Amino acid sequence: MRISYPVMFFSQALLRRRVAISAFQLAAPYKTIISTRPVSSTSSIILSAKSAGDGGGGRSSAAVADTDLISKTSKANGQTKQVALDTNPPKGTRDFYPPDMRLRTWLFDQWREVASLYGFSEYDAPVLEAESLYTRKAGEEVTQQLYNFVDKGDRAVALRPEMTPSLARMVMAKKGGLNLPLKWFSIPQCWRYERMTRGRRREHFQWNMDIWGVDGIEAEAELLSAMVTFFKRVGLTSEDVGIKVNSRGVLGEVLSELGV
Repeated sequence: MRISYPVMFFSQALLRRRVAISAFQLAAPYKTIISTRPVSSTSSIILSAKSAGDGGGGRSSAAVADTDLISKTSKANGQTKQVALDTNPPKGTRDFYPPDMRLRTWLFDQWREVASLYGFSEYDAPVLEAESLYTRKAGEEVTQQLYNFVDKGDRAVALRPEMTPSLARMVMAKKGGLNLPLKWFSIPQCWRYERMTRGRRREHFQWNMDIWGVDGIEAEAELLSAMVTFFKRVGLTSEDVGIKVNSRGVLGEVLSELGV
C-alpha cells in the first residue's frame, strides 16, 4: 500500500522579488497554495495564485463615471426609459485589463515552462461538467459550494470547482487505453460558490500537475522538485517560502502505536 503525501505550501510573498526584475507591478503580495493528492497510484500537485489583498490577482471593474454611456432600453407603461447597466463583473469574479493580462500570461508561461521541463503534457477539459461528477463522492451537500443548475435539456450540470474529477473522468473514458505513467498538467479556471474572504474569490485559476501509475514516492519527490524549481525561477528562496509535508500514513502509524 502506498503512503500518500499531501503537501500544503503558503507564501505571502509570491513574486515579490520577481517584480523588481519583471515588467509588471503587482498590486498586492500573492498567496500560494500547493498540495499533492495521490489517488490510488496517482499523485497531483496544485498551485493556486490568489492575491492576498482584495484584488484577487486581477482587477474588479468599477462603474464608469457616466453610467448612462452604457445602458439598455426597456419599456414600461408604453414609455421607453433608460436603465443603467451595472458595469461591475458578477460578484466574486474579476476583469483582466491589458496590464493584468500581461502579468497573468507571464505567470502562466512560467508554469508551462516548468511543467515542460519535467516532461509533463498539457490537457484541458470543459469548464461545465455533470453535477454527479462531484456529488457521487462528496455527497449532495457539496452542491452548496457549486455553481450548479439544470440546463435546457433537463440535465444537472455545474461549473467545475476543481480539476481532479475531470481528469479522473478523462482517464476512465479511455478504459485502460492510456500508457502509464501519465504526466499531465493543466491551468484550469475553477468556480466555487462560497463565502468570499480576503484574497479568496469565487473564480480562480490553478496550476495542476498530476502523475498516474507510479506506486512509490518518486512521484511526490518529482512534484516537489518541480514546485521548488518554479519558485527559484521567479526569484523566491527559502527565506520567502516554506514547504510542509504531511503524511496520513505516518500519522496512522503513530496513532496505531499509541493505541488510538
